[in-house]
Amino acid sequence: MGPDMGSAARAEALSPQTSSRPLRAWQQGALGQYEEQSPKDFLVTATPGAGKTTFALTLAARLLSRREVARVIVVCPTDHLRLQWADAADQMGIVLDPGLTNAVGPVRAGTQGYVTTYAQVAGKPMLHAARATSLKTLVILDEVHHAGDGLSWGEAAEEAFGRAARRLCLTGTPFRTKADERIPFVRYDEDSFEGQGGLVSRADFTYGYKEALADSVVRPVVFAAYTGTSRWRNSAGEVVAASLSEAGTKSVEMQAWRTALDPKGQWVPHVIAAMDDRITHLRESGMPDAAGLILASDQDDARAYAKIVRRVTGKAAELILSDDPKASKKIERFATGSARIAVCVRMISEGVDVPRAAVLAWMTSYRTPLFFAQAVGRVVRSRAPHESATVFLPAVRPLLSLAASMEEERNHVMPPPKTEVGDELDLEPLPPKEKEDGLPHWEALEADARFAHVLHGGTAHTGEGTGPVVVAPEDEEFLGIPGLLTPAQTAELLSKRDDELRVRIAASHRADGEDFLLVEELPDVESGGSWRDAAELRREINRLVSRVASRTSQPHAVIHTQLRATVPGPPSASASVDVLRARRERLRTML
Repeated sequence: MGPDMGSAARAEALSPQTSSRPLRAWQQGALGQYEEQSPKDFLVTATPGAGKTTFALTLAARLLSRREVARVIVVCPTDHLRLQWADAADQMGIVLDPGLTNAVGPVRAGTQGYVTTYAQVAGKPMLHAARATSLKTLVILDEVHHAGDGLSWGEAAEEAFGRAARRLCLTGTPFRTKADERIPFVRYDEDSFEGQGGLVSRADFTYGYKEALADSVVRPVVFAAYTGTSRWRNSAGEVVAASLSEAGTKSVEMQAWRTALDPKGQWVPHVIAAMDDRITHLRESGMPDAAGLILASDQDDARAYAKIVRRVTGKAAELILSDDPKASKKIERFATGSARIAVCVRMISEGVDVPRAAVLAWMTSYRTPLFFAQAVGRVVRSRAPHESATVFLPAVRPLLSLAASMEEERNHVMPPPKTEVGDELDLEPLPPKEKEDGLPHWEALEADARFAHVLHGGTAHTGEGTGPVVVAPEDEEFLGIPGLLTPAQTAELLSKRDDELRVRIAASHRADGEDFLLVEELPDVESGGSWRDAAELRREINRLVSRVASRTSQPHAVIHTQLRATVPGPPSASASVDVLRARRERLRTML
């Protein structure tokens, strides 16, 4: 083969392919606008889960195929997202190197570009500038607001990519920037933020949560708020008690919030049990691989929460910590596996794709609008019609305000990061843990949990309306599925299940007095099996229902309804071991 034929073969091997997945209407609209304008800079604001990565790579493939650019550089916030971008690009026929470091000069042969991080660009901006100008390059700045995390990052991005041929900026929500800290390649409009002058980003194309919800691109979100009474000892040695939802002052609310999140109390295991119950119902109602995420404030809490998950559910949680070198592999394993719950510290907050995750438990002190929007975005990515997402959260004003903002007509605009000394820390609003110095110190004593309400459409539904909400037994399998239950009915069922969870969670401690155990109701003890037996039977029933549904082409929910008709009794989540065994045998006869 001559040199010309070899070059042609290499070009064919590297030529990008068009994605086999049809583009969504908003992606087609954004591409059409871009190609009509052919701009040097283009900012797309699209709600988390809408498909920004697919849009960006489709655009990159078109520009490469038309030879308008010859290289693609993607800049993203974290190392895990480097792998995710590279995998997505590979599916589009674009070879991007996710492992290229600053120690390597040229872009590796056999690739059409690489994926890097904002921190890596800040390390050697001139190196990246050389790579971006040696060939006509499209630079994709993912979650571009991160270029404003520090003044040096923005300066480095401008130095590295200021002379690139094309720049595409992506973000999940509009953002504000201080006048003296403009993010490069972003246009701004004058704005006022909390009485201070500022700038708000101006997108070239915007696709918000409401539009995505109407297009069934994202799942509708149900926010289930849990209150409870917290008791703690302050630094003066006084014992204080307050309700999460009726704390009064901001300081007392923060202390009650911190106490509720303490692993030694009852609030955490109660909400984890409710979360696990919700995952079970989703798996019985058409999402057989449904999973949940627990967000923790720090690594110590994350490890403690993972232990509680094991005791409450009988199954180990996937523990994902930011300093774990295997974190990316764990995220990938969880995303493609069958585990029910992952516990993480800020690792699954932005851009990470876990489509089967439909339940989120907010057990963290973080409350910035950015983190809230991005974290909730991890459970709203829709795969099929009639899927819904549930977020369990403490019934405190800062979080309820953020939840309500997702349903407002206007786009929620992220404020700039606070940097002044003495500013209230939105990221860590709770009191820091105090050092042991022989003096009285703050100490969490106990906290219980109670279902407070479901937030929907700006209204809090408590499940305690003017009269009882009548729901047919078969409808309980569809807890929270839009179109089958109203928000009030959803609240009624959550409230009822909350009472059941209260019975199931024992108030006794282990010998060290630190951890609570989950026990089944007494009737199950005389049914010939432990709660672990019941949990395994429920999982086996779900697997058998999936096999029957596959064989008969009937929906999972229909099989569950038929099963309860032939083997009467309560839903699987509260059925006795004997009933579960009978249902298992019935399913086996259907195969």
